[in-house]
Amino acid sequence: MSQLASIAPESIAVRAALARANPENVPSPCISVCRMNPDSGLCVGCLRTLEEICQWSRASPGSKRDTWGLIALRAKADRRDDTPDTAP
Repeated sequence: MSQLASIAPESIAVRAALARANPENVPSPCISVCRMNPDSGLCVGCLRTLEEICQWSRASPGSKRDTWGLIALRAKADRRDDTPDTAP
């Protein structure tokens, strides 16, 4: 697994889908593994940027769902990065 997410990207993707389905009271992606990856600029626990983390408490439910959508895309990309290349 790459260093982007400290938990399985599949788990993040599932959490993202559930959070985006919630019209109000969108849960925080934070899992208390707060460490920034210097290469990606993303938190290794929640796959958010520092700006996204700082804006979370003031963000509208729609903005929070949008952030969860970005997290889902990042988790999906992280999974692809971990897939071994089977080409000859």
